[in-house]
Amino acid sequence: MPRPKGTLTWVGEPHVQQILRALARGEVPLTQEGLSTLSPWRSVAHVRDLLMHTGVLPHRDRHLLLFERRLPEWLDTIEDVEHRQLLTRFATWHVLRKLRATAAKQPLGSGAVSPARARVIQAATFLAWLAERDRSVGECTQADLDAWLAQDATARRVVQEFLRWSMDHQVMPRLKVPTIRTENPTPISRHHRIALIRKIMTSDNLPLMERIAAALILLYAQPVRRLVRLTVHDVQHDGDQVALLLGDPPTPVPESVAELLFGYIRDGRPNRPGGTLPAGDWLFPGRRAGQPMDPATLGKRQTAAGVRTLHGRTATLRQLVLQAPPSVIAGMFGYHAVHAEAVAAQAGRIWKKYAPGDHTR
Repeated sequence: MPRPKGTLTWVGEPHVQQILRALARGEVPLTQEGLSTLSPWRSVAHVRDLLMHTGVLPHRDRHLLLFERRLPEWLDTIEDVEHRQLLTRFATWHVLRKLRATAAKQPLGSGAVSPARARVIQAATFLAWLAERDRSVGECTQADLDAWLAQDATARRVVQEFLRWSMDHQVMPRLKVPTIRTENPTPISRHHRIALIRKIMTSDNLPLMERIAAALILLYAQPVRRLVRLTVHDVQHDGDQVALLLGDPPTPVPESVAELLFGYIRDGRPNRPGGTLPAGDWLFPGRRAGQPMDPATLGKRQTAAGVRTLHGRTATLRQLVLQAPPSVIAGMFGYHAVHAEAVAAQAGRIWKKYAPGDHTR
């Protein structure tokens, strides 16, 4: 590393030396399981990322590893033995199994792990609430379930998965679990979106990273979790034409945006080669070796820049499906065709429900 001072300072920390010494002397096996026995977990996570990035250890999703490590510690805090046993079954054979299946297909990210953790916590809260009413989960009635959800249905909707799992495994009686739907956020107006695009293209007060991310949201309707998975190789340059590999076919990039994008790749990316981390190809690199930026971090930076990611992305997708067939938009921007058709219907693109008659009068 051309500037190794930061790494040397980190290696000089006593707790880091303890981790490295345990691995070097063979006191702890150099495996994912062996690392999980060390502490503090933040330093261990950094060492783990370095070892996976350099090929010493096989790659595993770090969010999954952290969930697997913290889950037994949290379950041990449940005082009621029956509750702890039931939650262990639910967390191991349902929640954790789904996380592992997802991690085998794509990186999890904090957006997948946080809801999983909330499901287990809400399940424990529900069991404790039933115990206060002198009932076990097997004695739960429809009146109990309705009373639980009536207190705060929106916040407690994550317990639905535990309830259905309990009923399927004959842990509790078959009751009616209401479906609680949350509507999509209201998109920003067209004029607001255009004003934001003008701001990010002309303002030098915003950091280049925020400008690039905002442009990809407001022009291409890309969610933050997908932005962080882009690499510099997804920016394709063929002669005078620049395109982004978001789907099939690649999406053309306007000249003004292309200039910002190439300037960012050349000079604006954090943790570039020459820093204290190994080089990476992520368009939005993170602070961990070989890892992209966390979606929550990039989302917070967008909010601070005045761009509400979900509202802006929804407005952009609605405008796109009004300009071209939804199936084409879905392919180019990485959306499912069914979702694109549904957005087009909401935006008034489909004319099947148009009232018949003479509309010239």
